[in-house]
Order: sequence, then C-alpha cells, then structure tokens
Amino acid sequence: MFRKKQAKQKPDAIAQQLMAIVGDENVLYLKGDLLAYECDGYTMERGMPRAVVFVKNSQHVSDVVQCLNKLAIPYIARGAGTGLSGGATPMGGEVIISLVRMKRLLHLDLENRKAVVEPGYINLQLTQSISDKGYYYAPDPSSQNACTIGGNVAENSGGAHCLKYGVTTNHILGLEVVLPNGDIVDIGESGVPDQPGYDLLGLLTGSEGTLGIVTKITVNVLKNPEGKKTALAYFDDIDDASQAVSDIIATGIIPAALEMMDDIAIEGVEASAYPVGHPQDIAAFLLIEVDGIAAGIDDQIDDILTVCKRNYVREVKVAQDEAERSMWWANRKMGFGAMGAISPDYLVQDGVIPRTRLPEVLARINDISRKYELRIANIFHAGDGNLHPLILFDASVPGESERASKAGSDCLQVCADVGGSITGEHGVGIEKSAEMRFIFSDEEMAAQTDIRHVFNPDDLLNPGKLFPEPGRCVEVKQDVKTAAGV
Repeated sequence: MFRKKQAKQKPDAIAQQLMAIVGDENVLYLKGDLLAYECDGYTMERGMPRAVVFVKNSQHVSDVVQCLNKLAIPYIARGAGTGLSGGATPMGGEVIISLVRMKRLLHLDLENRKAVVEPGYINLQLTQSISDKGYYYAPDPSSQNACTIGGNVAENSGGAHCLKYGVTTNHILGLEVVLPNGDIVDIGESGVPDQPGYDLLGLLTGSEGTLGIVTKITVNVLKNPEGKKTALAYFDDIDDASQAVSDIIATGIIPAALEMMDDIAIEGVEASAYPVGHPQDIAAFLLIEVDGIAAGIDDQIDDILTVCKRNYVREVKVAQDEAERSMWWANRKMGFGAMGAISPDYLVQDGVIPRTRLPEVLARINDISRKYELRIANIFHAGDGNLHPLILFDASVPGESERASKAGSDCLQVCADVGGSITGEHGVGIEKSAEMRFIFSDEEMAAQTDIRHVFNPDDLLNPGKLFPEPGRCVEVKQDVKTAAGV
C-alpha cells in the first residue's frame, strides 16, 4: 500500500514578500531547512528563525531591511556562523539575512596596501589571494579558514598575531553599511585613515551587528616581513611559563605572537589530527614568534630564549624550516576543536586580564575547576592577556551543562576582578550579556544603549544582544542543550 505524499508546505506571506525581492530559490522557510540556523558556534542557547534570506548585493540587503521594517519583523545578519557568543542566534522568530553569497574580492590596490571585500569573503582567503605578491592580511582568528571578514568586523576579532599587529579594528579603512532604516552609507570610503569627525568606523567595528549591516569592507593589507622565526618552550610549572611571558615583554621585544597552552589543552591537541609530539608530562608550553627586519631576528630569538632559561624552561627549540613552523601553528589553531577528542562537550570562554596577573588568575581558574568538578583547559594569547578557558563537560550527564555555564561566568568574574574584561575577541552576544554588569554600571550601559537607539530605534536589528535586559541578573542560561564547539 502506497502512502499518500504530503503536500509541501507553502511559504507564508512574509516569505513570499522576501522571495519577490531575492527570488524563490534564495529564501528558506521550511522547518527542516531552518534547523541549521538555530544557533552559531555558541550552542548553549538556540532559537528558530522565521526564515532565512540569501542576499547577493547591497541593494538586496537594503530592500529586505525595508520590507521587514514595514512588517515590524526583527532580523539578524549572519555570516559563516562561526561566532562563539550567540550573536547570530535567533531569540524570537527573527528573519536571518545570510551574507555568505556576498563573497567577492572587489578591488585590490597593493600600491596603497588595501583591498575591498564583501562581508562573506573568508578571512584566510584574502591572504591566500595575495601571498604570491608578497602581502598578507594580519588578523588571524583560529577559525580563519572558515570565518568571514564581515563577521570579524562585527565581533572585532583578534587572533594569535594581534599582540603586535592589533585586532580587526586596526585594519579597517572603510565600510559600506546598510542602516536599520534601509539607507546605504559609506563610512571612510576613501580608505584614508584618521579622517576628521567622529570615529564611526571604530563604533561600528565590534558593535556585534546591532547598529547596521556591513556590506562592503576596505581593509589594510601588509607586506610580508623580511624575517620570521618561531620557538617552542616547554615548562614544568605554569607559573614559570606565565612569568616568562611578562619577562619577554619587559625586555622591550614585542613578539608577533606569544601563545600558551596548559597540560589539559596539550592532551587535546596531541589527540587531534595535528599532533606535534609535545611531552605529555609538562605543565605548559609557549609558542613564540618574532618577525620583522631579517637582520635583527636572531638577536630577538636569543634574548627570548635567555628569558625562558632564566624561568626554568625544561626545553626550548626553534623551528628549523617553514614545514616545522606550519606544523606547530596547525597544532595550535586546532586547539578549540581538539577538545572534542577528550571531552563530549565544551564551553569556551574569552576573558582579558593584565598579563602580570596570569599566575593569580590561572590559580583561581583552577579553583573554579575544583569547585564545579569539571576540567578546564587553558589555551590563550598570553602576550596580550586574552584567556580562553575551555570548560569540559558531558551534556548527557544531568546538571553538568548548568555547572559548566556557572563555571564560565565565574571565570569572567575573575577577569573583571583583576581589572580585565569579559571578552577580547569573541563578543558578548547572548552568552555574556548578563556578565556585562561585571564591568559596566547601569549608567554606563544606558549611555551605550542610547547610541544603539540612534542607529536602531525600533530595536529590530539583532534584538536582545550585547546588553542585559532590564533587571536581568547573572544566572544559568535556560534551555541548555550542548556546548560542542567549532
């Protein structure tokens, strides 16, 4: 007996209006199709969008925004979905405006060291497209092979080399933005830095998609350094490794990168697809890279090795060739994903501290680990104090998800207590909105939300993100499902 085929669900009136703008094939409205968009890389909280609309140009974005404004329907701009704070997660039936098909390199001007890209252009792809000409794009998040430059602008992403070269905002020369009323505006369109007037580029970069939708980005590209050397230093005591970090900076050397992993993180990366052969009985290692004029590189490395030896390093070695250097970096950039090899689930945090407080903060994170009976791995940009505690747990065990969430909040409280911040590059999104109270008073947050209301008066663009709702306290997130990472 044959079962009668069910009729396909027809698009509702809203989906039909969106189809009239971008074409039927560019709108998703069936539940099965929408499931992939219920969260980004932060999976502790999820919600179902009303629809997903794929746009191909700035005018599409403007037309879609104007349509949704008339219908008073909230909406979210989304890139590759690699964000780690829930910034692209729907909370109340928003329409997702997907920018992944706006992925072109529009203009390249190496003489003036700039490039113009669309927001869906992949971060690493820019460096790959200009490396043969002797140039590269400096911001390098660990997810750079998947994350988009538009998403990097929204979160003001950093990366391993931000110690010397800065985060995304330090490399943005101009933006084309669709405002929440549908207007298309150019900010810094000439690509000339330090223009007079208010720093709107700085305001929009890191605004987490709450002030406008970026549709075109002019970025600064850099000439490849003449020389580069990378070293690995193994320590038996994490306090010695932490002290070495401060002592290296105190010499006056600013490494291109200064990364640290503790023993649990090392256990993960050595079980990953990119093992290096790190000793399994060490407490921590530093991955150190210097670059610049070739003539001075050897002296810098020698000075750094001297500092490490003074801090009781067990072993230190310098990469002998590009293949070895690349292997070390592949191992480091696999850090977050590698946690899946040693834990069913994990929650990654993103706090910032003064680097001189590293030993104290790591000790307090260890106390948090014992308090909640959960292992916490530490992978972080040690040079600029950007910590990434990874809380390992099993969502199938009753209560562990809740304990992981509380442990994460406690880690951020520690960062705030020592004069740091609750995020360095992952953003606030929905994950850390309640924790904004750790570092801002109600008056300070009101001043910031006043700015948002100037751009986004009806709060239709990415509502409920970045700032806590009135009266919301720090608490365990509800509807916890899993925190499997990306």
